[in-house]
Amino acid sequence: MMSLLKLSESKWRLVLSALLVCAVVFESDAKEEKTTHGRMSTPKKATNKRQRAEMVKAKIKPTAAAQTKTSLTQVLGRGVFKKVGETLSVQTGDTLRLRCRGKPVQWSVPLYVEEDEGRLVIVQQERFSLLTLVNTTVADTGEYACYPMYCEDKDCRREYNKAIKVFIFFPDPRELFTPSSSHYEIIQLRSNWPTVLPCQVTSPEAKVTLHREFPPGEVSVDGTEISFNNRKGFAIHRPRPHHAGVLHCVATLGNLRQSSTKYILIYVNYPMAPPAPLVQASSSSVAVGGNLRVTCSAVADRDVFIEFNWEYPGQQVGRPLYTEETMIPVGGEASRQQFQSVLQVDEVRVVDQGTYTCTAQNLQGAKSVSTTVKVVPKSKKLLV
Repeated sequence: MMSLLKLSESKWRLVLSALLVCAVVFESDAKEEKTTHGRMSTPKKATNKRQRAEMVKAKIKPTAAAQTKTSLTQVLGRGVFKKVGETLSVQTGDTLRLRCRGKPVQWSVPLYVEEDEGRLVIVQQERFSLLTLVNTTVADTGEYACYPMYCEDKDCRREYNKAIKVFIFFPDPRELFTPSSSHYEIIQLRSNWPTVLPCQVTSPEAKVTLHREFPPGEVSVDGTEISFNNRKGFAIHRPRPHHAGVLHCVATLGNLRQSSTKYILIYVNYPMAPPAPLVQASSSSVAVGGNLRVTCSAVADRDVFIEFNWEYPGQQVGRPLYTEETMIPVGGEASRQQFQSVLQVDEVRVVDQGTYTCTAQNLQGAKSVSTTVKVVPKSKKLLV
């Protein structure tokens, strides 16, 4: 009986041990499954997308200059500012102070101011840049501009379309024109380009007229053919031959009357396009010892000059160039003319075989045309 009880007790112990092992295994599996479910619930891809989106936003984040709207004001005193318009007048001798809001920004000033060291000081603060010009003179008259800068890393460039500009006059009761280093200035009148006579006044109140030296008299300014702008001078919008000559400006303010530099206007009939040359040889085949003529021609308007240049096979062996150039009216018309250059090769040799290239050039550009000539022995029949 005792042995039976011992055997039963041993079996129960074995069963309990087995149940304990199973419980441990189930608990371990449950923990692992819980951990796995926790990992699966973590939105890794969504986090990566959000990180990439944040990186992209960081890359295209605008600079401080782009975030801050640029504005230009005149500093009148401590804490006293005045917004500037298109023009501004500052009495000579006074100090000019301009404040441009934005960071970073750059300034452009008249050339005379830029070259005169010591009077101009530019300081970049946290949110604005301050330009200071001391001991101002009539020569400082001109355009002052503030350019916001667009920066990517260390590479910065001006945003020209967002520039703020102001033209500043520096009036002086004794000087109505900005000073010039010469009494005469030569200006080319191009038939296809507006021309400006830069007689710059120092006061917006001055009345300015245009005058011709020979024959003496005032030139009509109708606002269409010729116009005036007190920030630039007189503009001839479509120059013609009758505009050529010696001209000057006269400014009047109160009892003061002064004349500007004299402008010598030289008219140039500027071509609309490069020439269109044609080239032709006297024969496509020339026998040794014969003569060759290669003609290059181009038509141009009156007063438009065409220049010819040649490249030819004999050039490589030092054979000299002989050309004859002429100019004749086209069809008897005086408004158009034909330029012609004839390259002459006497006593043709084998070295004269090859490509002959003519380049016709005017003030607008150049164009080249070519033809090929074959040199054959005397016994062979020539192709004309």
